[in-house]
Amino acid sequence: MTPTISRDDKFSFGLWTVGWQARDLFGEATRPALAGAEAVHKLAELGAYGITFHDDDLIPPGSSASERTRIIDEFKAALAETGLVVPMVTTNLFGDPVFKDGGFTSNDRGVRRYALRKVMHNMDLAAELGAQIYVFWGGREGSEVDFAKDVRAGLDRYREGIDFLAQYSIDKGYNMKFALEPKPNEPRGDILLPTIGHALAFISQLEHHEMVGINPETGHEQMASLNYTHGIAQALWQEKLFHIDLNGQKGPRYDQDLVFGYGDLLQAFSTVDLLENGAPGGGPTYDGDRHFDYKPLRTEDMDGVWESAKANMELYVTLRERSKEFRADPRVQEALEYSGVEALHTPTLNEGEDHAALLADRGSFEDYPIDDARTKGYGYARIQRYAIEHLLGVR
Repeated sequence: MTPTISRDDKFSFGLWTVGWQARDLFGEATRPALAGAEAVHKLAELGAYGITFHDDDLIPPGSSASERTRIIDEFKAALAETGLVVPMVTTNLFGDPVFKDGGFTSNDRGVRRYALRKVMHNMDLAAELGAQIYVFWGGREGSEVDFAKDVRAGLDRYREGIDFLAQYSIDKGYNMKFALEPKPNEPRGDILLPTIGHALAFISQLEHHEMVGINPETGHEQMASLNYTHGIAQALWQEKLFHIDLNGQKGPRYDQDLVFGYGDLLQAFSTVDLLENGAPGGGPTYDGDRHFDYKPLRTEDMDGVWESAKANMELYVTLRERSKEFRADPRVQEALEYSGVEALHTPTLNEGEDHAALLADRGSFEDYPIDDARTKGYGYARIQRYAIEHLLGVR
């Protein structure tokens, strides 16, 4: 049965995804340019909830003031006609040659100042359109030559830039949250803030750390052979999962930006399960838009673009339904209980227990039945088997 897509699902797409003309390092565009207003109407037809964009996606660089006004007016009219929203906006600080050494962390002070102005200009538009999240992907913030970039100074400048822009948002009354998007490499050889963990550590050093979280992308974590589900679980634990980018990736290759789940399907299943159901035994869930950051295959015309957009949403809905069935299965519930998943929620120490009390508890060490613990299995293989059964729809 074909999954039903609803606005309530809160699916959103970047204009740079469905609007990607399929240029790559080895070939020219295979599709025409897509206007923002046209993308809004088509995504609305498919049942999407929102659209996001970089400044340069919506308004081509070099546009005159009158052209900019026309494009924005047409975009706003399309939003009003369809009911689509703009939950997130970001700035392109990687495409123009001026950013070849980064935006916020370029060795050239003039470039850094230009980058700040470019972001401020687009934040004004984002606020006008009602965006509540502003994403920062530092695709050029990094280096290929270790000796050519003082990383400590680069992090100082990165912090300075985010702190300054956060204060701008506060002073203007925009009430935006910022979300940093980690990535290990590509287009730079090594990008600053390469993983979720790096980004979370960096945020702790910010002046307005309470308004800054992360926007982790499936493929970016999997490019580094990391577990995306674990990463977003830690972000939820720290209340820093402000936005997400969902797509597919086949291991530690270049950034493939496949349709969501078209790579590690089992991890896509666990990701949806976490986002929709919380951790086993309960836990915080994510209530923002489910944002797809993928690239339609270069082989496709525009009909293929919309087919792939639909595929992202349909697969997510399917995995969501399978995850509910998985959680409701009595066999799964019994297996989870046997494995002690819920028991992990119990504190290791008794209430008020101190060092002396633990040292006095012979049952925790001297008389601990260690041979039983050494030989008992946890039953994780059974849980995995049940997950695969539900994922494949054979239960």
